[in-house]
Amino acid sequence: MAASLWSSLVILVFSSVTTVSSLPPTEPPLIHGHPFVVIWNAPTHRCKQLHIPLDTTAFQAVTTPAAVPGQFLTIFYEDRLGLYPKVDFPKQKIERGGVPQNGNLTEHLAKAQDEIDHSISNDAAPGLAVIDWESWRPLWDQNWGTKRIYQRLSLSHALKIAPFLSSNAVSQLAKHQFEDAGQHFMERTISLGIGERPSRRWGFYLFPDCFNYGWTKSNYTGKCSAKAQAQNNQMMWLWEKSTVLFPSVYLHLSIRNSHNAALFVRNRVHEALRVARLPKKPFTMPIYVYSRPLYRGQTEVFQTKTDLVSTLGESAALGAAGVVMWGSSRDYNNRASCQSLSDYLASTLSPYVANVTAAAMLCSRVLCQSKGRCVRRSYDSDHYLHLNPQHFSILRDNGKYVAVGLPSADDLKYWAKQFTCQCYAALSCSPRLSLPNSIQHIWV
Repeated sequence: MAASLWSSLVILVFSSVTTVSSLPPTEPPLIHGHPFVVIWNAPTHRCKQLHIPLDTTAFQAVTTPAAVPGQFLTIFYEDRLGLYPKVDFPKQKIERGGVPQNGNLTEHLAKAQDEIDHSISNDAAPGLAVIDWESWRPLWDQNWGTKRIYQRLSLSHALKIAPFLSSNAVSQLAKHQFEDAGQHFMERTISLGIGERPSRRWGFYLFPDCFNYGWTKSNYTGKCSAKAQAQNNQMMWLWEKSTVLFPSVYLHLSIRNSHNAALFVRNRVHEALRVARLPKKPFTMPIYVYSRPLYRGQTEVFQTKTDLVSTLGESAALGAAGVVMWGSSRDYNNRASCQSLSDYLASTLSPYVANVTAAAMLCSRVLCQSKGRCVRRSYDSDHYLHLNPQHFSILRDNGKYVAVGLPSADDLKYWAKQFTCQCYAALSCSPRLSLPNSIQHIWV
């Protein structure tokens, strides 16, 4: 990862744009000097075997979901962290008790500790640890559809314990047992991870959720319902333990190139930012948003430039610390898919990643004195952190991306008008415009 190279600046203070930020402080970036990062997290070993080049130099970290120790991002799937109780739907099999109240928490934590020790070294540098548990949700009422099996198993368990209770009392007992045990499994697991590897930021994938999936409706706003927000408020126990949040914004092909895609992402990230402020902590947790190069549920169609703006661009403008570009082992497993990925990276994804990460760095420097990140003043607006192509060029230099150019006064005043600063913890900053007087070279 190359450090940012800045030429000398002449500081011009415009009193008309100098204000005090009302946003709470947030944790400083894990990668120094990068207020917004994009992390590659997809397996590409098959492409390497086929000798198909992949241009991932614009990403601030290149990782794989495979169980490879020593990575900046480590993902723990359900079978990689302890003894997670679940139902295997394809096999129609109850595993490790099926529901958390039937699981063995002591054995689970012992096995989880061994797996953490194997996956992340004791002297690991700062990075991310993602717990990907998706079989059941810890709130009873959120287990709908195929997840109702966890309610049925819980009801059966409660009925065996107290067959003399009324059906309503059995339902209440089952709900209490399920939620209490689920909370303990999640709390104790993430606490174990933080205790064992405090240099890593620990969180659960897909938490918090917003359930704003109604994009086919003509009046779709993308906003999280009051019910979804209330349910997220119920999980304060999880936010108090977590040290990072990992909301997901995978796009369906059906909303490709539509404004509804931006609304979908915008409100999911906004809800994560709201949740990050709920615990009484000295500073808010960072948000790393999960996205994909491909649309959800298929392996051939890559996100358009418009939709990259709606995912990566929205996340950066709202104040997320970064985006994780995830992929599965089936996404890039043959010559055709690897060649398509190679072409897409070189033509579309990497240049855009370089643009938005460089813009976030430049805005932080000229508006927030490098002591905070730029955040939209109005979250529900269409203003983005992009370098003006009339004044900047994105180039490749010695195998790395560099943005070369000089922002105009209008470019900077636009940022000052539409963005404010969220200061990093223990640092003081305020939206104050500083105008560079010479060419900027921003290495990403």
